[in-house]
Amino acid sequence: MISDKKQNQPLLHSYRNYIKSKYLYLVICAILLLFLLAAGIGIGPTSIGWDDIISALQGENSGSSQHVILHLRMPRLFAAMLSGAALAVSGVVMQSVLRNPLGSPFTLGISNAAAFGAAFAYIFLTESSIIHQVSATFPIIQSLIVTLSAFVWAMIACLFILLVARMRGTTPENMILTGIIASTLFTAMTSILQYLADDIKLASIVFWTFGDLSKGGWNELMLQSLILIPVLFYFIRKRMSFNALDSGDDVAYSLGVQVSSFRKTSMVLASLMTACIVSFYGIIAFVGLVIPHIIRRLIGGDERFLLPASALTGAIFLMLCDIVARTVLSPIVIPVGILTSMIGAPMFIFLLIKGKRYQA
Repeated sequence: MISDKKQNQPLLHSYRNYIKSKYLYLVICAILLLFLLAAGIGIGPTSIGWDDIISALQGENSGSSQHVILHLRMPRLFAAMLSGAALAVSGVVMQSVLRNPLGSPFTLGISNAAAFGAAFAYIFLTESSIIHQVSATFPIIQSLIVTLSAFVWAMIACLFILLVARMRGTTPENMILTGIIASTLFTAMTSILQYLADDIKLASIVFWTFGDLSKGGWNELMLQSLILIPVLFYFIRKRMSFNALDSGDDVAYSLGVQVSSFRKTSMVLASLMTACIVSFYGIIAFVGLVIPHIIRRLIGGDERFLLPASALTGAIFLMLCDIVARTVLSPIVIPVGILTSMIGAPMFIFLLIKGKRYQA
C-alpha cells in the first residue's frame, strides 16, 4: 500500500496542478471582467475621469456625466456582460448536446428567426391604430411588441428544430441540417418583408438586425436577468450531466442521465436564452460559436470548468467588443454585432478547417 501511494504521488500532484490551473484561469477572468467594467464606464466618445465616476456613483454629481454613466454606459456594459455570458454558454450547451463543433444559436437559425420576428412586427403589428393610441401614452409598448414578436418567432424556430429531431432523431447531422434550413427560410422571409417595406420601415428593420447594445435600459436589463441568470445557474448545476453526455449516450444512461429529455430540455433553455438576447438587441453573431472553441483550446473540454469559463470569457469578449465599438470611430458608435461578425467570420473558417470533431 505504501509503495502504491508513493507511485501515485506524481500523478496526484499532476492532477492537483491541472485543477489549480483551471481555477487560476477563472480567477484571472473574474479580475479582468471587473477591470473592463470599471474601464468601460470612463471610455467612450466622451472620456470621463475617475473623480466624476465616483461622484456619479455616490449621487453627488447631477450633471451630464451622471446621466451618461448611470443611464447610458452602465446599462450597456451590464447588457454586454450578461449577453456575452449567455450566448457563450448557449454555444457550449448546443455543441455538447449536438456533439457538433458548429452548433450555436447563429448556425441553428434561431437568431435569424428572431430577426424575422422583429421585421414582422415593424411591418404588420406596430401599424395598428390601437397600438398607435396606446403608444402615445406608453411609448415603450411599441418596442415591447417588436421584442415579443422576435421572441415568439425564435421559439418557433426552436420548436421546429425539436419537431424534426423527434421525427428523425437527434443526430448531429439532422440537427445541423435542420438549423441550416431554418436559417435559410427565415432569411428569405425577412428579405421579402424588407422588399415590401417603405424607406422608414426598411431602415428600422436593417438597424434592428445590426445587434446594438444601446437599445436596452435598466428595465430591459432587469427583465433579461429574470430569465438568463436562473438558466445560466441551471446549466452550471448540470455540468456533470454534460460531462457524461460527452462520453457517449451509453455512458450517460449508465450514470443516470435521461439522455433524450435532457437534450431537449437543454436545447429549449439554450434557445430561450438566445431569443431573450436577440429579441432585445438584434443579432450578435459568432459569440456562441467562437468562445467555446477558444476555451476548449485553453483549458480543455471538462464541462465543470468549460461552462463557467465560457460564461466569463464570453462576457469579457462582448464587453471588449463594445468598448472598441464605442471608440474605434469616435464619436460614431458602431453596433457591436458588426464587430463580432468581423472577428467571428475568419474564426468560423478556421474552425471549419481545424475545428475539433465530435464522435456521434
